[in-house]
Amino acid sequence: MNTTAIILGRGGSKGVPGKNTREIAGRPCAAWTIDAAHAEPTIARVAVSTDDPSLGMLARSAGCEVVERPVELASDTATVDGAARHAAGALGVGNEPIVLRYANVPVRPAGLMGRAVEMLTRTGCDSVQSYERVGKHHPWWMTRLEPSTGEVAPWEGDVLNHGVYRRQDLPPAFVPDGGVIALTRAALMLELEGVGDGPHAFFGADRRGVVSPEGSVIDIDSEADVHRAESALRSAARARTA
Repeated sequence: MNTTAIILGRGGSKGVPGKNTREIAGRPCAAWTIDAAHAEPTIARVAVSTDDPSLGMLARSAGCEVVERPVELASDTATVDGAARHAAGALGVGNEPIVLRYANVPVRPAGLMGRAVEMLTRTGCDSVQSYERVGKHHPWWMTRLEPSTGEVAPWEGDVLNHGVYRRQDLPPAFVPDGGVIALTRAALMLELEGVGDGPHAFFGADRRGVVSPEGSVIDIDSEADVHRAESALRSAARARTA
């Protein structure tokens, strides 16, 4: 399938400085994402959008096209879709499916990209995003806490915890996990009619999702995430050689 994968990785990061080229389990963090994109049968073209020369060198050495990201699209306030639109335009992407991946996500389940692209093409929807099922951080268990008095109140409604005290009794809820976004060019370029404005307009009107196994996607945003990814990748390597 003629799908283009765009890997997004800017140079600046406050939580984990240099996280995209930070060594994770013996390799630069972004190398794990690049290799996974190359290994996916549905991906015909892999490109990296970055303002970071080090990441650009890594990408070129791994056989990727590199899109030099402008300064205004590499700040803390720059949007993901803005950078992705710039990359798609620079690459001359046609009507083939587009897969967006983040360079700072070194751990994903195998086949996740393929599942998202398959759903996108089979259903004709505008976008497919990966989600993880929420466990003990379920929205029904969220509360409001008065800082001065310590008083606790429901986040919504009138009953604390919605009256549910066993995790097994919570209704299924899902949160985006950063594993993959597959979408049409028309959705990314904001060319669809009937889609309102807003930061998520690039997902289009018909949005769908695939579910990742719990804990199978690790997004590096903190040092704790670095340790989790290290452990997961080294455990996977030991399992392959056992």
